[in-house]
Amino acid sequence: MSATAAARKRGKPASGAGAGAGAGKRRRKADSAGDRGKSKGGGKMNEEISSDSESESLAPRKPEEEEEEELEETAQEKKLRLAKLYLEQLRQQEEEKAEARAFEEDQVAGRLKEDVLEQRGRLQKLVAKEAPASADIRVLRGHQLSITCLVVTPDDSAIFSAAKDCSIIKLASPPPPTAGSVESGRKLHVIPRAKKGAEGKPPGHSSHVLCMAISSDGKYLASGDRSKLILIWEAQSCQHLYTFTGHRDAVSGLAFRRGTHQLYSTSHDRSVKVWNVAENSYVETLFGHQDAVAALDALSRECCVTAGGRDGTVRVWKIPEESQLVFYGHQGSIDCIHLINEEHMVSGADDGSVALWGLSKKRPLALQREAHGLRGEPGLEQPFWISSVAALLNTDLVATGSHSSCVRLWQCGEGFRQLDLLCDIPLVGFINSLKFSSSGDFLVAGVGQEHRLGRWWRIKEARNSVCIIPLRRVPVPPAAGS
Repeated sequence: MSATAAARKRGKPASGAGAGAGAGKRRRKADSAGDRGKSKGGGKMNEEISSDSESESLAPRKPEEEEEEELEETAQEKKLRLAKLYLEQLRQQEEEKAEARAFEEDQVAGRLKEDVLEQRGRLQKLVAKEAPASADIRVLRGHQLSITCLVVTPDDSAIFSAAKDCSIIKLASPPPPTAGSVESGRKLHVIPRAKKGAEGKPPGHSSHVLCMAISSDGKYLASGDRSKLILIWEAQSCQHLYTFTGHRDAVSGLAFRRGTHQLYSTSHDRSVKVWNVAENSYVETLFGHQDAVAALDALSRECCVTAGGRDGTVRVWKIPEESQLVFYGHQGSIDCIHLINEEHMVSGADDGSVALWGLSKKRPLALQREAHGLRGEPGLEQPFWISSVAALLNTDLVATGSHSSCVRLWQCGEGFRQLDLLCDIPLVGFINSLKFSSSGDFLVAGVGQEHRLGRWWRIKEARNSVCIIPLRRVPVPPAAGS
């Protein structure tokens, strides 16, 4: 074997080993390349992950940048926006002030108009439709015989009632919602009947009390009876102060001039007398009626109005001039009268009619015939007598009473040219007296089994009582001079 062949023989394994080593190198290279590839792949993955995270981290930054831009933009517009807002607030404030001024001007104008109308005696507040009576009527007992008259104190805190039993009772009237110190209907004082001929007797009436009046300051109470006497009391304590004599027949009507202590009285002797209570003095006497005078009323002016009974006239007495105006309209005896304001009045008669009057016209502005319906057998019907009337001062609300088992509330139309029925309040008996409270919160009715001036009928089922009828309405502001 040649050296070459030997060398080849030796080189084979050497070359094979070299090849193996080369293959190993190539595998290592491949492995290292694979590792590098893996590492490169891993790098790519890492790069992708990092790019994803970067994109994720950048994604919310865009709105933040936009918000920052918006904030920057709002900040730039802030002055303009605030200026617009301020101007809008100023505009709203000016509108509110203008509305408030207009409202105040309306109120002031309305109040001034009311004051002017009140001074002229023509004020007519529209409250009647707001005053339906409540069914919760309070019945107060105390008198043994029929109630003949009653008055409510100017502050609405008490009610004085008088009756055919010759007594006078002072009752606590319904308290306002915020008060509660005085129980409604509780007897505060009783002036009993005076015994005739008893020496050292306590002062009081010994015959039927027909009328009462209270001064507008609530200081004096006056009461008149069938014995021709007028008794003056201190209203708070019910202490007797004076006795006025001078009438020659039963005293049938009393009224104080508002804002003063001047007292007007009328009688079945057909006269009207003027007294000064504060000075315990008589002033003058006026004549004119042709029959017994049944009722009297007065307000702030130096005049009074009277219902002339069977002479069929209503008269307005102008005291300083010593003159009178005569009005005709009823067909029967005019038994009750009440002033609505200084220029208008309401009256009732036994022919069943209710009349509204204005001082500028001698005939009624409105006349409601058969105001409480008819009674009696078919073909022999007669109207229910109107025994009492009342008016809420300076408003369009009027109440009338009879023995028709109800009190009726009426609304006076514009200019007092119409009388519309509002509602009936059930009360059994003769409604001998009606009075509204000064605030308009309630109506008081004096109920009896008999008419206050006679005994023509007797309603046995009636109760001699004072009935307080609540009115569901907004109170009326007190009138000037009350």
